[in-house]
Amino acid sequence: MPLNVPVFFTRLASSVVFVAVMLTGLLWHDRAFVILICLINILCLREYFILLQKMEPDTYWPEWLPNVVQVTSLIIIIPCYRKEAFMEFTYIFWTALPLIPVLLLLVSIMSKRISLFAVLQALGGLLYITLPMIMLLFMRLHSFIFPLALICLIWSNDTMAYLVGSFFGKTQFSAISPKKTWEGTLGGALVTIIAAVLFGHFSHIFRIADWAILALCATVAGTMGDLMESKLKRMAEVKDSGALMPGHGGALDRFDSLLIATPFAFAYVIYFMPV
Repeated sequence: MPLNVPVFFTRLASSVVFVAVMLTGLLWHDRAFVILICLINILCLREYFILLQKMEPDTYWPEWLPNVVQVTSLIIIIPCYRKEAFMEFTYIFWTALPLIPVLLLLVSIMSKRISLFAVLQALGGLLYITLPMIMLLFMRLHSFIFPLALICLIWSNDTMAYLVGSFFGKTQFSAISPKKTWEGTLGGALVTIIAAVLFGHFSHIFRIADWAILALCATVAGTMGDLMESKLKRMAEVKDSGALMPGHGGALDRFDSLLIATPFAFAYVIYFMPV
């Protein structure tokens, strides 16, 4: 796959803007990051429902259902900028989890037009998009380094995979994403992991093993997130989830890796890092 220079610089410019916006939210103030997370959450949920409607055009989707999910997600996210609120949310979430199937059944029974599929997919949006955003916020409350490192590692993996794949890519990685190659995927992961280990060695911020694991989360889980979103787009028969960022598509295209990498990084940070 030859390097498309105009596309590369368009993607690079969008990535620079993306990183600048994320850094502003990360480094400025906790509440600024909450605003940023809420914006990402709303944009991704909006595109998520558009994809679902294109995937299942025969399914009745009431206009109020996406709005209710988006408002609910904000009600969940906004109070979680305090650690105590996050712990309360976690307790309530796992306590209420057994009640969710009952509520879904009641909603589908009460409305003859709303299918159980639509309600389940609405819930899936909260789990797929909103929950990782809350985890990212909680890591930010521990230290701004965690989300900053994860985002930069994902950006590094995407960029290097694109470059290596453009010059050396020959073997298709997956039929889900035809432009992704094994050479690009492995090259991007290798460069990212080496860069993370070197940074950990010279910066003395956390252990070298911590940086290696975070890099693995960004490369392995991030790539799976990219493929997952590509599968959704293939099922919806669209090229991009939106047109928010030139060269990258929509918000869901830009944050697909982050949505899947965050839960893995969150679990490692919470349970294995000496914070």
